Amino acid sequence: MGAFLDKPKMEKHNAHGEGNGLRYGLSSMQGWRVEMEDAHTAVIGLPGGLDLWSFFAVYDGHAGSQVAKYCCEHLLEHITNNPDFQGAAPEPTVENVKSGIRTGFLQIDEHMRAISEKKHGVDRSGSTAVGAMISPKHVYFINCGDSRGLLSRAGKVHFFTQDHKPSNPLEKERIQNAGGSVMIQRVNGSLAVSRALGDFDYKCVHGKGPTEQLVSPEPEVYEIERSEPEDEFIILACDGIWDVMANEELCDFVRSRLEVTDDLEKVCNEIVDTCLYKGSRDNMSVVLICFSSAPKVSPEAVKKEADLDKYLESRVEEIIKKQGDEGVPDLVHVMRTLATESIPNLPPGGELASKRSVIEAVYNRLNPYRSDDTDSASTDDMW
Repeated sequence: MGAFLDKPKMEKHNAHGEGNGLRYGLSSMQGWRVEMEDAHTAVIGLPGGLDLWSFFAVYDGHAGSQVAKYCCEHLLEHITNNPDFQGAAPEPTVENVKSGIRTGFLQIDEHMRAISEKKHGVDRSGSTAVGAMISPKHVYFINCGDSRGLLSRAGKVHFFTQDHKPSNPLEKERIQNAGGSVMIQRVNGSLAVSRALGDFDYKCVHGKGPTEQLVSPEPEVYEIERSEPEDEFIILACDGIWDVMANEELCDFVRSRLEVTDDLEKVCNEIVDTCLYKGSRDNMSVVLICFSSAPKVSPEAVKKEADLDKYLESRVEEIIKKQGDEGVPDLVHVMRTLATESIPNLPPGGELASKRSVIEAVYNRLNPYRSDDTDSASTDDMW
């Protein structure tokens, strides 16, 4: 299909900010894909007098970036401007928020369809959306598609959103009721998600409402009461992250990184790099939102990390020297050798993949005659 590059694009887009007792960082990377189709939103202080509220979201586009881009710029206003959301004064109730989010999703979907039809040709792109609206008392998780959000509380995964896959029984039933089928775990053998914004080719079954189509724009919204002493962080990420890291693995990895740095952009960059080295072939975007009870930098953890980096540096030198007259081994050989060893204190969840950049830096320093190919991950094999 020609959807992949010869080598991954590892340049990253970063941002960070703080307010309302929150700190956030984000990172997005094109990776192996020919195009970057992800987008994101991070807003601290919402319109309509909701200064203490915040909103974050990741949009994972497919078949183009138009829908993801439009949603990142306009979804929040569709949610906060509709009467369902505004409801009671001075601030919306839980039911207002849930109803307003749902209405906002349906409205923006109809709005994008109208724009697309005016252009004389339906835009075929679509996008998943995963978000968190944070009020002083609640976290509202919002999910439409197979991106995922989770909350870490008191040292473990407290909540995570459910992916909307065509093979899920309720999703499959809706697809079949709309005259479609699920083949190779895809809608009509083609689309891998059962809920998304856009994808208007899958939303034209006559006699069916917007939430009864082959692909539904309806989000699931979950409200969770905040726990000031226990809430640690929220992760919002596209499936390029979750394809290679389980919920607990990613939480453990983030927790370990927060003990060695308070730079949230850096933590997010480590997440996307680690997922690339673990074999993710997709665009990757992650937003990390930290509450006041998030893990703090620990001198002991910082020392352990420094000792680990030193150990890896010395091992890379030893592996290269051992080859002797046979010449310098390639980076894949070095990584494979290290992968067979029992190395203490590797970051949980990330393991050796999360240290690839450290190993690569030493390798490149010791091997000035390397070919350019060693600078990037191998297409066939990360190790």
